Amino acid sequence: MTNNKKVYVTQEGFDKIIKELEFLKLEERPRVISALKEAKAQGDLSENAEYDAARTEQAVLEERIIMLENMLENAEIVEKTSTDKVSLGSVVTIEYVDEKEKETYTIVGSIEADPFTNKISVDSPVAKAILDKKVGDIVTVEDAGYKIKVLDIK
Repeated sequence: MTNNKKVYVTQEGFDKIIKELEFLKLEERPRVISALKEAKAQGDLSENAEYDAARTEQAVLEERIIMLENMLENAEIVEKTSTDKVSLGSVVTIEYVDEKEKETYTIVGSIEADPFTNKISVDSPVAKAILDKKVGDIVTVEDAGYKIKVLDIK
Protein backbone atom coordinates (compact mmCIF):
# COMPACT_ATOMS: atom_id res chain seq x y z
CA MET A 1 0.00 0.00 0.00
CA THR A 2 1.51 3.29 -1.04
CA ASN A 3 0.57 6.76 0.00
CA ASN A 4 0.65 9.28 -2.84
CA LYS A 5 0.18 12.35 -0.66
CA LYS A 6 2.77 15.03 -1.38
CA VAL A 7 5.35 15.47 1.35
CA TYR A 8 6.63 19.04 1.45
CA VAL A 9 10.19 19.18 2.63
CA THR A 10 13.20 21.47 2.57
CA GLN A 11 16.39 20.34 0.85
CA GLU A 12 17.95 19.79 4.28
CA GLY A 13 15.06 17.54 5.30
CA PHE A 14 15.23 15.62 2.01
CA ASP A 15 18.96 15.01 2.49
CA LYS A 16 18.32 13.84 6.06
CA ILE A 17 15.76 11.26 4.83
CA ILE A 18 18.25 9.94 2.26
CA LYS A 19 20.97 9.67 4.92
CA GLU A 20 18.68 7.78 7.32
CA LEU A 21 17.50 5.43 4.56
CA GLU A 22 21.09 4.64 3.56
CA PHE A 23 21.99 3.97 7.21
CA LEU A 24 19.03 1.64 7.67
CA LYS A 25 19.69 -0.29 4.46
CA LEU A 26 23.48 -0.49 4.62
CA GLU A 27 24.11 -0.82 8.36
CA GLU A 28 20.98 -1.69 10.33
CA ARG A 29 19.48 -4.24 7.92
CA PRO A 30 22.67 -6.38 7.78
CA ARG A 31 23.01 -6.18 11.58
CA VAL A 32 19.41 -7.32 12.09
CA ILE A 33 19.79 -10.14 9.55
CA SER A 34 22.91 -11.31 11.36
CA ALA A 35 21.10 -11.23 14.72
CA LEU A 36 18.24 -13.22 13.18
CA LYS A 37 20.66 -15.88 11.86
CA GLU A 38 22.38 -16.16 15.25
CA ALA A 39 19.08 -16.51 17.09
CA LYS A 40 17.82 -19.06 14.57
CA ALA A 41 20.97 -21.13 15.02
CA GLN A 42 20.14 -21.58 18.70
CA GLY A 43 17.53 -24.18 17.85
CA ASP A 44 13.86 -24.44 18.83
CA LEU A 45 12.21 -21.29 17.45
CA SER A 46 8.93 -21.76 19.33
CA GLU A 47 10.50 -20.74 22.64
CA ASN A 48 13.35 -18.58 21.39
CA ALA A 49 12.92 -15.06 22.77
CA GLU A 50 15.97 -13.77 20.92
CA TYR A 51 14.52 -14.95 17.62
CA ASP A 52 11.16 -13.32 18.38
CA ALA A 53 12.91 -10.05 19.32
CA ALA A 54 15.01 -10.13 16.14
CA ARG A 55 11.91 -10.77 13.98
CA THR A 56 10.11 -7.86 15.66
CA GLU A 57 13.12 -5.60 15.13
CA GLN A 58 13.28 -6.68 11.48
CA ALA A 59 9.60 -5.88 10.96
CA VAL A 60 9.96 -2.40 12.52
CA LEU A 61 13.08 -1.73 10.44
CA GLU A 62 11.46 -2.80 7.17
CA GLU A 63 8.38 -0.70 7.94
CA ARG A 64 10.57 2.37 8.52
CA ILE A 65 12.46 1.73 5.26
CA ILE A 66 9.19 1.52 3.32
CA MET A 67 7.93 4.70 4.96
CA LEU A 68 11.12 6.62 4.10
CA GLU A 69 11.10 5.34 0.52
CA ASN A 70 7.48 6.48 0.21
CA MET A 71 8.39 9.92 1.58
CA LEU A 72 11.19 10.28 -0.96
CA GLU A 73 8.94 9.12 -3.78
CA ASN A 74 6.32 11.72 -2.89
CA ALA A 75 8.66 14.48 -1.73
CA GLU A 76 8.32 17.94 -3.12
CA ILE A 77 11.35 20.00 -2.24
CA VAL A 78 10.28 23.54 -1.48
CA GLU A 79 12.87 26.19 -2.10
CA LYS A 80 12.62 29.38 -0.11
CA THR A 81 12.17 32.08 -2.71
CA SER A 82 11.95 35.36 -0.85
CA THR A 83 12.33 36.97 2.54
CA ASP A 84 9.47 39.43 2.23
CA LYS A 85 6.80 36.87 3.19
CA VAL A 86 6.82 33.88 5.54
CA SER A 87 6.97 30.56 3.70
CA LEU A 88 8.20 27.01 4.10
CA GLY A 89 11.91 27.23 4.85
CA SER A 90 11.72 30.70 6.39
CA VAL A 91 13.51 31.49 9.62
CA VAL A 92 11.06 33.77 11.39
CA THR A 93 11.41 35.81 14.55
CA ILE A 94 8.07 36.51 16.18
CA GLU A 95 6.88 38.20 19.32
CA TYR A 96 4.04 36.89 21.44
CA VAL A 97 2.33 40.25 21.80
CA ASP A 98 0.77 39.87 25.26
CA GLU A 99 3.87 38.31 26.86
CA LYS A 100 6.41 40.49 25.00
CA GLU A 101 8.34 37.24 24.49
CA LYS A 102 10.37 36.67 21.30
CA GLU A 103 11.05 33.36 19.57
CA THR A 104 12.76 32.38 16.35
CA TYR A 105 11.37 29.42 14.40
CA THR A 106 12.22 27.69 11.16
CA ILE A 107 9.11 26.73 9.19
CA VAL A 108 9.59 23.16 7.90
CA GLY A 109 7.59 20.29 6.43
CA SER A 110 5.69 18.17 8.91
CA ILE A 111 8.22 15.32 8.75
CA GLU A 112 11.05 17.69 9.69
CA ALA A 113 9.37 19.32 12.69
CA ASP A 114 11.45 19.30 15.87
CA PRO A 115 10.25 21.63 18.62
CA PHE A 116 13.50 21.11 20.57
CA THR A 117 15.41 22.88 17.79
CA ASN A 118 12.63 25.41 17.07
CA LYS A 119 11.70 23.77 13.77
CA ILE A 120 7.92 23.98 13.57
CA SER A 121 5.67 22.23 11.10
CA VAL A 122 4.04 24.23 8.35
CA ASP A 123 0.84 22.61 9.66
CA SER A 124 1.24 23.93 13.21
CA PRO A 125 -1.13 26.67 14.44
CA VAL A 126 1.67 29.26 14.70
CA ALA A 127 3.01 28.52 11.21
CA LYS A 128 -0.48 28.55 9.70
CA ALA A 129 -1.11 31.93 11.29
CA ILE A 130 2.06 33.56 9.94
CA LEU A 131 2.32 31.96 6.48
CA ASP A 132 2.38 34.60 3.76
CA LYS A 133 2.63 37.37 6.36
CA LYS A 134 5.18 40.20 6.23
CA VAL A 135 7.38 41.87 8.83
CA GLY A 136 5.19 43.99 11.08
CA ASP A 137 2.02 41.93 10.58
CA ILE A 138 0.13 40.98 13.74
CA VAL A 139 -2.07 37.89 13.62
CA THR A 140 -4.19 35.87 16.02
CA VAL A 141 -3.37 32.17 16.30
CA GLU A 142 -6.55 30.21 15.60
CA ASP A 143 -8.00 28.15 18.48
CA ALA A 144 -5.41 29.61 20.86
CA GLY A 145 -6.51 33.22 20.90
CA TYR A 146 -3.11 34.80 21.38
CA LYS A 147 -1.54 37.34 19.06
CA ILE A 148 1.88 37.20 17.45
CA LYS A 149 3.81 39.81 15.53
CA VAL A 150 6.26 38.97 12.74
CA LEU A 151 9.54 40.76 13.58
CA ASP A 152 12.00 39.33 11.04
CA ILE A 153 12.08 36.89 8.12
CA LYS A 154 15.25 35.26 6.80
